Amino acid sequence: MSIFKDKVLLITGGTGSFGNAVLRRFLDSDIKEIRIFSRDEKKQDDMRHALQNPKVKFYIGNVREKASVDVAMRGVDYVFAAAALKQVPSCEFFPMEATMTNVIGTNNVLLSAIEHGVKNVVVLSTDKAAYPINAMGISKALMEKVAIAKGRELGPNAATTICCTRYGNVMASRGSVIPLWVEQMEQGKPITITDPEMTRFMMTLDDAVDLVIYAFTHGENGDLFVQKAPAATLSTLAEALKQTYAKVNPAYGETEVKVIGTRHGEKLYETLVTREEMAKAVDMGDYYRIPCDTRDLNYDKFFVEGNEQVSKIEDYHSHNTRRLDVEGMKELLLKLRFIREDLGLQPRAKSREIRSE
Repeated sequence: MSIFKDKVLLITGGTGSFGNAVLRRFLDSDIKEIRIFSRDEKKQDDMRHALQNPKVKFYIGNVREKASVDVAMRGVDYVFAAAALKQVPSCEFFPMEATMTNVIGTNNVLLSAIEHGVKNVVVLSTDKAAYPINAMGISKALMEKVAIAKGRELGPNAATTICCTRYGNVMASRGSVIPLWVEQMEQGKPITITDPEMTRFMMTLDDAVDLVIYAFTHGENGDLFVQKAPAATLSTLAEALKQTYAKVNPAYGETEVKVIGTRHGEKLYETLVTREEMAKAVDMGDYYRIPCDTRDLNYDKFFVEGNEQVSKIEDYHSHNTRRLDVEGMKELLLKLRFIREDLGLQPRAKSREIRSE
């Protein structure tokens, strides 16, 4: 972690699952200070009491209010912009709230970072921003456009570098389906599935942190980074979870699965890279790097020049990536801390009621 030696890192939305994962990764490193910026004083207080670490500083504020961001931004070297509204159903009902946080809020963070001479900003996005059909995905797609446009505007060799990461479903992050299904099993209720054939990319929080650090160390202004990831159907995930928890109580392996239908704004499968992006993507091994479009506003170029390859390329989505079977999904589930705790494979770090990474 020498690149972070004696540096100050700001994480917006830092009390969320991603912020906690970053803290686990960085607290024992040679980083000078990690600033947690969020509007939730209760989560900050819980984090403060749990950590008791002088390296971690807490800032109450809201990305919607640039003045509060400016306070936290003074003296910062690097920023991970993770603050967002990300629940699909709630964003469907309150799209302006999603816009104010995900688009305007991110723009405030970028403006503040540039003004304060921050060296690197990594903006966290989601697979739902590719071919978006719901308000959350649309707001995240526009957030990406804002960040990429700012990076393009700054250009190469600028004092501040802005790039984006886009990743799929993070297993057992707050509000995700795995903790819900475990709770349903333990309460003797059926596991509720929207559509058994629905596929989702499967990533751990450590994968998400790896992606952000990769983008941080390799990104140029306006870049978008995507990590290649396996996927599974919801029926495979449910069966893997039942078999895993049968080791805790054999009755859990017999849990009924109830299909409830697709919720507001949900897709059958998620796209991580569109075919238009794949046409210019650079394969970095475990990652794709999508450089920004550097064309200017000379509209003639858009009508006289095209790319015939786009029509021959398929987008990268959760139906055509490597598909996990039940055994593969079980192996991945065992990487989750709270599941390892439930199985007695490692000491419990948090209350049994807290089932998120």
